[in-house]
Amino acid sequence: METYSPLPKYPTHVGIIMDGNGRWARQRGLPRLAGHRAGVENLRRVLRAAVELNVPILTLYAFSTENWSRPIEEVRGLLQLLDNALSKEVDEMHKNGVQLRHIGNLDPLSPSLQQKVLDAVKLTQHNRRLIANIAFNYGGRQEIVSAVQAIIRDGLKPEDINETVISNYLYTAELPDPELIIRTSGELRVSNFLIWQGAYTEYYVSPVYWPDFDKDEFYRALVSFSQRDRRFGGLHNPS
Repeated sequence: METYSPLPKYPTHVGIIMDGNGRWARQRGLPRLAGHRAGVENLRRVLRAAVELNVPILTLYAFSTENWSRPIEEVRGLLQLLDNALSKEVDEMHKNGVQLRHIGNLDPLSPSLQQKVLDAVKLTQHNRRLIANIAFNYGGRQEIVSAVQAIIRDGLKPEDINETVISNYLYTAELPDPELIIRTSGELRVSNFLIWQGAYTEYYVSPVYWPDFDKDEFYRALVSFSQRDRRFGGLHNPS
């Protein structure tokens, strides 16, 4: 695609399950870590595309709470890629107006890597061009458990707890729920991603692997979203 016609509606918040790095590498006879490296490099292009396509909030699923079960060499490589990306990319993102946020649990990361994440969040906290939530060591069930624990610690009474209260204890508090979640690589799974926030989210499954997910494919997802009739369980024209 060379032109991107304006759409009748755009999602305010898009989540992306970045899947297919390993298969992308295998197709090319490369080690899995090469696929993850290519996936990290693609982040820059997708963040730029989000701005150009009028998407103000992105949540990117980078590393799940279940990913720790992968081979130790792969996990170490992923942690090193995060460390490298924080060292090399944050200043450029800051100059381009990207506000970085982390969602998930930082505790298992080394103190130095935790500090790098916190420093990136602090540096970019006032940027408004694009909010980019990086879900690293994130799991939807773990997020809900953490929210419930915090509610109990704060001493709320059962009758005071409702959907709004729970939403305000999630990592994405103060942000709108995602209206669109994109999964790359053709897989048909939610994979424990934003399972509370995504209750009425529209899904788009892209057949391409994450390293090849480009602005054209992003636009196709937005076109699909713009054509959806979002009823939230009701009817627009009940008879």
